[in-house]
Amino acid sequence: MASRVLRLTLNELRKYDGSDPSLPVYVAIKGIVYDVSTGPYSKAKGGGYSKFAGKEIGRALAKSSLNEEDIVPSLDGLAEDDLQTLGEWVQKFESKYPVVGSVTDYPKL
Repeated sequence: MASRVLRLTLNELRKYDGSDPSLPVYVAIKGIVYDVSTGPYSKAKGGGYSKFAGKEIGRALAKSSLNEEDIVPSLDGLAEDDLQTLGEWVQKFESKYPVVGSVTDYPKL
């Protein structure tokens, strides 16, 4: 049986932040949603990257930043080096975590 592909808004993504133990933990990168329940992203588990849980994190990854102002759904103004870094992160996530859906209101590039 094929798994269901989720289509979430950025606001709906927030509920998958690990604070509800009955739900998986998701992050989005460039509008693609990954199930990171097995990683260090869960707020409930106190993971090192828990501030990323339930959010679009492409910009923060591109800038190698944990700053709140970089945890936003925008890649505007990123340098070519940042975009290359983001591409490397996307490859890591694709190899480690399952894709479960997409963000419907992610800003188009």
